[in-house]
Amino acid sequence: MSDPQHPAPDGGRDRLDRLEAIAGQLLERCRQRGASQAEVSCSEEHGLSVDVRMGEVETIESTRDRGIAVTVYFGRRKGSASTADLRDESLEATVEQACAIARHTEEDPAAGLADAELMARPGADGRFPDFDGWHPWDIDAARAIELALACEQAGRDDARISNSDGASVGSSTSLGVYANSHGFVGRERGTRHTIGCALIAGQGDDMQRDGWYTTAVARDGLESAAAVGRKAAERTVARLQPRSVATGAMPVLFSAEAARSLVGHLLGAVSGGALYRKASFLLDSAGTQLFPDWFAIDELPFLARGLNSAAFDADGVATREAPLVRDGVLQRYVLGSYSARKLGLQTTANAGGVHNLEVAANAGSLADMLRGMGRGLLVTELMGQGVNAVTGDYSRGAAGFMVEEGALAYPVDGITIAGNLRSMFRAIEAVGSEIDPRSHVRTGPILVGRMTVAGAAG
Repeated sequence: MSDPQHPAPDGGRDRLDRLEAIAGQLLERCRQRGASQAEVSCSEEHGLSVDVRMGEVETIESTRDRGIAVTVYFGRRKGSASTADLRDESLEATVEQACAIARHTEEDPAAGLADAELMARPGADGRFPDFDGWHPWDIDAARAIELALACEQAGRDDARISNSDGASVGSSTSLGVYANSHGFVGRERGTRHTIGCALIAGQGDDMQRDGWYTTAVARDGLESAAAVGRKAAERTVARLQPRSVATGAMPVLFSAEAARSLVGHLLGAVSGGALYRKASFLLDSAGTQLFPDWFAIDELPFLARGLNSAAFDADGVATREAPLVRDGVLQRYVLGSYSARKLGLQTTANAGGVHNLEVAANAGSLADMLRGMGRGLLVTELMGQGVNAVTGDYSRGAAGFMVEEGALAYPVDGITIAGNLRSMFRAIEAVGSEIDPRSHVRTGPILVGRMTVAGAAG
């Protein structure tokens, strides 16, 4: 049975046409009120999600959200307002509110649309590519519940699993139109589907919790529900009877899902907002070597079925494939038009974030990396927020496995790993080839040659 909240695979274009018409009307109203520039974002999302626990349905949620955001500029004075109400009087009031705000704000020399010549251009058919990102899942609540129950049951079939935090299935479609007074109109549509499970093993003080999830833009990109449940059980059981470790310095191998956080800290430090506020340990670092000379990160905005592929950024600027790090050297910052102006630089088409980063591998599988590191720590989970963005000092709670003689020896938790991000970046010895596909930051495991690991004394 088809779910009315999830249209057929060729759906969405009529709704995009409607959003585009609304955006055009709003821009005209801004012009009539004397705005020198204006931009409008219109979005619509439909979703279905279910949660089950211990074989029983806990929640079923069907969502239908939309939003309209209007920004006007009177010279270098800016005002913004938003609404979810598409009635004409509400749209009129939203424009009026944005204009009123702009008239009472101080001038900001960096305010304004991105330069017109930087706007992305559609193809010959008048459309931007969607990079094969539109794959609605024809699923209703009954089928979603069936999959979630099967996922949880597959995990609970392991006799060592004592309890469950539940399983979930979710599917959503999103539509968006961004238009501005340069004449730019960009339309995007995408889908995202997820199956996840969290389980508990052991009893009393010896209980351990872990899980697994799969996410993709298309149903056929997901792992099966049973496979997710079994992997959640395997990961949970593997954490039973953890130990602490003696405090000392050793190699630390971040699993692929944990390694994404290292790239995230780099992105935070080279983002325009942190730089112009001088809240980054990487001020004035473009063009300097931060990593070993083999290390590279590329931005790939045009990946088919990429989780963050796009032909244009949130300012309408055309995206482009470009290195972020090459030969260990930071090639550029991550900038939208506003932060670029604040820094006296050019936008890198990253208003709204990065589009599919890929960290180049120089090593093989996780098993190969474990064998090569001898003795050290494999980190599979990070906790806390102990990172100083200004100094780069790094200290986070962690859990994972002790590695001895190139193999997993025993689980560990209650430990802290510490260092400084500058030193950690330079100490990276290997990046594995097994990429975790569940994020737009695509990386394999990352081995840092030496960090302080703080655990039990002795």
